[in-house]
This record gives sequence, structure tokens and C-alpha cells, in this order.
Amino acid sequence: MDKKNLFRLPAEWEKHEATWLGWPHNKQDWPGKFTPIPWVYAEIVKRISNEEKVRIVVESKEHQQKAKYVLSSANVSLSNVEFFYLKTDRGWMRDACPAFVKNDNEIASINFKFNAWSKYNNFKKDAKLPKFIARQFNLKNVVATLNDRHIVLEGGAIDVNGSGTLITTEECLLNSQLQVRNPGFSKSDYHEIFEKYLGISNVLWLAKGIAGDDTHGHVDDLCRFVNKSTLVLVQEKNVTDENYKSLQENKERLKDFSLENGSKPDTVFLPMPEPVFFKGQRLPASYANFYISNEAVLVPTFNDPNDKIALGIIGELITDRPVVGIHSLDLVWGLGTIHCLTHEQPAI
Repeated sequence: MDKKNLFRLPAEWEKHEATWLGWPHNKQDWPGKFTPIPWVYAEIVKRISNEEKVRIVVESKEHQQKAKYVLSSANVSLSNVEFFYLKTDRGWMRDACPAFVKNDNEIASINFKFNAWSKYNNFKKDAKLPKFIARQFNLKNVVATLNDRHIVLEGGAIDVNGSGTLITTEECLLNSQLQVRNPGFSKSDYHEIFEKYLGISNVLWLAKGIAGDDTHGHVDDLCRFVNKSTLVLVQEKNVTDENYKSLQENKERLKDFSLENGSKPDTVFLPMPEPVFFKGQRLPASYANFYISNEAVLVPTFNDPNDKIALGIIGELITDRPVVGIHSLDLVWGLGTIHCLTHEQPAI
């Protein structure tokens, strides 16, 4: 793919052909709390499948039957659900799936390297997903490289407005000590990568992600586009909370940001829920981890007074589809929620 290309990474609110999910199977992702997880997935599938296909990766025929039992029990129609057999390590589709880029009449699969957030050793099965998906749909499989190195990039590390602007964090992509994705890469290297493979002309850099984030700075728990010119950023009111200082710094950075056309983005602030802990560990509970499907915006909720406030804010910003809360107190024990689990495949 040439540096100047006709492909671009669409915004999430643009029309999808399908949403990808990996049916849960690794109990170590939710140790001691796995039992309710498939039922949360069923609720997610129910809310998406009326208006687009849901493509579910399963381990085996037996695993597929378990998924079908849960979905049918939850009154989910299987008419728009497709199953694909591929053994995975975890199945967090946001990060392991390819980046689907498109032009007017073609979808291509950008194969970034997945290495389990530069933290875990069990990722080799998940790393096969981009090539597998490209083969299933006869998509061009483009291996993303810079200086002959396969570039590490997860979907949760970036968010785009579909018009040339991308937002990410320095903590995730530029840290030189912890969970180092691409050693030695600079901002200019990433700008070149984003332009070449994703059609991006403008990159916005926030500082740190939220506390409890196992990925070390993913932007999809922090700041998201809701339309071409509006960003939502989470904010913490409690000055003693460990998120307070870093979220204030990100708020200050937003004041200096410009979009691809030179205009200033509109900024709206989302509250944070009260800190969520389980077994002494802080979890990355955030309303910013919502997913925009064709039918609805699915927002994680946490039995918190701010649930209603967050749903109301997002509902005022995204008015062309309903905003639906998905109970995620169990889900977030896996160190991610709805956006982390899903990955959209755009429609032609």
C-alpha cells in the first residue's frame, strides 16, 4: 500500500457490515467470575444483531453449541449471527482483529502485529486473526511495517473521526520502559504509519490513560470521538483519586488540539464512576468504553449514580440511534468492557 493511498479508517458510527466478537472461553480472563460473562455477551449480541451481522469466533463445534444455548436462552435470534472456528488465546477483538480500511468500493485488512499488549506470553493464536479474517472474506491482507518491522498496534490504542484525525496516548505508544510496543519509534514514525495505512493526516496526543488499565494507556477508556468534530473525555472530580491529575492534564491538552481542517474540536466531559475494585485490584471502569453499532450505542454501566448522567450525555451527542446501558461490573473484571470486546467491519 503506497504512502498516499485512497483507503481510510472509517469512524465507528459509519455503517457496519458486521461486528466481530470472540465468544468467551479463557476463564483466566475473569478468574472466579466467569459464569455470568457469556450472559453479558448475549445481551451485547441482542442489541447489535437486528441491524448488522454479528460474527462470533468460537473454539470448536462444542463451544459453538454453548454459545447458541446462551444466546437462544436469552431470546437472541440467530438469523443474523455467524460463527467462525479459530482457536484464540483470549479473543479481545478490538485489539487482535485487523484494522478494516475502506475506499468507495473495497475493504482491506491492515494486519498490525498483536503481542498481548507487550505484557503476556499467550498471544500467538490471537495474532492469527487478521490473516484468518482476510482469507474468509477475500480481503487484501496488508502487513503493516516500518523499516521491515511488523508494527505493533491495538485497536483500543486509537480512535478516529473518519475524516483524517486520530487520537491516541503517549503512555501507550511512546513509553520506553513499560509494555513497549515498538522500541525506538517516535511520534513522526507513528504519523507516517497512520498516514500510510489508515489514511490519517492529523494525530492528537494525550498523555496518560486511566488507572487500572492493563493495556497501559488505551485511549478507548479515556477519550472518544462521537462525531467528526466532537470528543468526549472522562474527568474525575475527586481530587484525591489517582486519576484526577492525569485527567486534568489531558483536559489541558485538548485546549490546544486542532482537527484536520484546522478547526478546534468541541469537547464534552463524561464523569467517571466510583472506583471499582475486585480482590484488591482497581479495574478500568469507564463510560468511554462504549461501542457504536448500527442499531444502538452500548455503554458500560456499573451500578453507579453516574451511570444515568453518562448515558444522558452520550444520548444528547449521538441522536440517530438509542443509547443503551450494559451492566458491566462483572465484565470489567476482565480488564475491559464493551468496546474492548467488539470490532466493527465496515460496509461497502
